[in-house]
Parts: sequence; structure tokens; C-alpha cells
Amino acid sequence: MLNLDPYCLSGQLQLTSSSQSWRSVVLSQRMLICVFTGFASGMPYYVLIQLVPAWLREGGVSLTTIGLFSLVGIPYTWKFLWAPMMDRYVPPFLGRRRGWMLVTQIALLLFIGLLGIVEPARSTSVVAVLALAVAFFSASQDVVLDAYRREILADAELGIGNAIHVQAYRISSLIPGSLSLIMADHLPWSTVFWITAGFMFVGIIMCVTVSESDSELPVATSFQQAMVSPFKEYLARRGWTGLFLVLSFMFLYKLGDNMATALSTPFYLDLGFSKTQIGLVAKHAALWPAIFGALLGGLIMVRVGINRALWLFGTVQLISILGFAFLASVGPKLWLLAAVIAFEYLGVGMGTAAFTAFIARETSKVYAATQFALFTALAAGPRTLANASTGMLVEQIGWVDFFFLCAVVGLPGMVMLAWVAPWNARTSV
Repeated sequence: MLNLDPYCLSGQLQLTSSSQSWRSVVLSQRMLICVFTGFASGMPYYVLIQLVPAWLREGGVSLTTIGLFSLVGIPYTWKFLWAPMMDRYVPPFLGRRRGWMLVTQIALLLFIGLLGIVEPARSTSVVAVLALAVAFFSASQDVVLDAYRREILADAELGIGNAIHVQAYRISSLIPGSLSLIMADHLPWSTVFWITAGFMFVGIIMCVTVSESDSELPVATSFQQAMVSPFKEYLARRGWTGLFLVLSFMFLYKLGDNMATALSTPFYLDLGFSKTQIGLVAKHAALWPAIFGALLGGLIMVRVGINRALWLFGTVQLISILGFAFLASVGPKLWLLAAVIAFEYLGVGMGTAAFTAFIARETSKVYAATQFALFTALAAGPRTLANASTGMLVEQIGWVDFFFLCAVVGLPGMVMLAWVAPWNARTSV
């Protein structure tokens, strides 16, 4: 049995002599499910931020327009508005969580495939509509996957469970960010998008084979009650001050990092790297350190807790942004590209693992879908709004100064840690 003492509320997992072995926890069915939820969640997101920008850039679309395409990610910011509906209404098949999983995953398969039939330069507005549909169903899938994962994991398993989820999330980037880019050098874009869409079957297979979670959610008598109850529950636990501090932190913590990586693929192309080089070197140099960072982050959280991990990983994440400024000033050296990206995504992997665990810790199992959606939406908010301006910023100040600006933008989130995750505190806000 896992022994959860008060210090574990800060994210530290303690195993006693009567506890399950660490190995049995990591190799449990719940952790395997976290692998599938991470892959299914990450795949459509990386289609939007890696594959679509490369497709648009090759199609002759300007950097300013590509940057504005980040606005199609608005559903990630506003998903908490319809998350209560996914709590309130149960599809007539598979149950509350798995039913919504299946609906969103089938929709994603279709809309990702349809993207490739459009000529981006001639029908940019149609591309925007299809990309918005992908973002909407991706955000909706995240709502139910986050809730499902929160319901099946014990509180003591949140750190390692979310670290595994983040690992699989990163692994999914191999498809749109590597395989699809390499295929695009040899196949029509229409074929590339349909093949990419086919990987959503990973999520569909998981959906129809796992069991429905035991949700503690009380049956709401009205949609209004379903909307209000999750917020009332959180306010009762944290109060208005706690809510304000936590939401501000979630808005700011990864802002600089999100901006720095928003136009990564166009950045590599502008430096002079080919799509195959990006697919084989850049994406793998990003992926594996991020995976290692997520796993290392999960293990470190076991030792030091979520609070201290946020401080440590945030610092690494902030410093690593400066590597892109160095790369931009030096030019297209393949070994340097690999080294800079590897260090950046090592920090990203660790930082994301701690940040996701922090979000999960803040939610109640009773209202997991709505609260998790609200918090992750606040995390996505700055990414969506700031990323929309990145193209214009780069064209105005250049890549080097842009990355220095991203590092400065990341500082306020680190300052907020003093209130939301004090280094020596046993609990959060």
C-alpha cells in the first residue's frame, strides 16, 4: 500500500516497508493507460504546431500569417466552457468518459485527414476552419482524457502518472514532427495528412478496451449547476486569493518557453535546414531529451516534491531558451542544432512534468473534468495569444532578439513560485 503523509501533498511520494514496490506502481495498468492518453492527446496538438506550420511555409504562406494561425488554438483556452457539458451529459455508449473519448477521436481522425486536400496559399481561410475544428476536438479530447486519468490515479501516483503521460505526449510528436515531414519529401501532402490521421486509432483502441472510471461526480439537476459547482468547490478549498495566485501562475509559468518554440519548424527552415534534416535530427533531438526529462522529472519529484521541482525545472527551462538565440546567431550547424534542441527540451520535459502534476494536485476528483479543463486552459491561454504575435515579432526584431525577449518573458512565472509553491512549504497555496 502507498503511504501518503502530509508532505506528499507537496508531491513527495513515500514508500514504506509495507508499501508496494516502485516497480509494481510504474508497471501497473494505470500507468500503461497514461501512455495511451498521452499519445492520443499529443498527436493532434503536434499536427497543429509542427506539421501545419511546415505545410503552410512550404505552400508560400508568410510568417505573419503562420503566427496568426496560433489563434486556432483558442479552443484550448476556452475548453472549460463546455467541459461541464462533458461532465453533465453521458453519451449512450461506453459511459461518461469513454463515450466522449470515442466521439472526439473519430472527429479528429476525419478533420486531420481533410486538411491535406486544401491548397494553403489559395484557401487559407478553409485551412483555418479545418485547423480550428482539429483544435476544438483536440481540446475536448483533452478534457475527458485529463478527467479519466485524474479519476484512475491515486493522489500518490499523480507525479509519476503525469510524468508518463507527458513522455507519451512527447513521443506522439514523432508522427507529425518527424515521420510526416519525412514523408512530405516523397509523398503528396494529401496522403501525408491521411496517414498522420490514422494514428488516432491508438486512442480509439485504448478507448474501446479500457474500463470506465469510477467517477464520484454527483448528478447535476441542471446545466447551470454543472457549471457552478466545480468553481464553488475550488473556492471553498482555496478561497479567492488562492484562486487568483494559482491562475496567475498557470498563465505565466511557461509563457516564455511557449513563445520560444511556437515557430520552431519555420525557424529551422529559415536557418537553411531541409525538412528531412528537421525530421531526422531536430525532432529526435527534441523528443528523446524531453522524454528523458519527463521521466527524470517524475523521479526527482518523488524525492523533492512538486514545489521544489517547479523551481529547479523552471530555472533549467528558462536558461535553455538562450540556446536558441545562440543558434540563431551562429547559423545552420547541424550538430549545434541537435545540442541546443536537446538541452531546451530536457528542460521542457522536466518543467512540463512538474507543471502537469501541479495542475492535477489542484483539482478535485469530484469535478476533475471541469477543473482540469479550466487550469489547462489558463496554461494554454498565453501560448495561444502570445504565439499569435511571434511571427510579427520575428519579422520586426529578428530571431536572436526574439529569443532573448522570450527569456525575459519567462521571469514573472518564476517569481510567482514564491506564493504558489514555496520552496520549504509542505503544502501549496
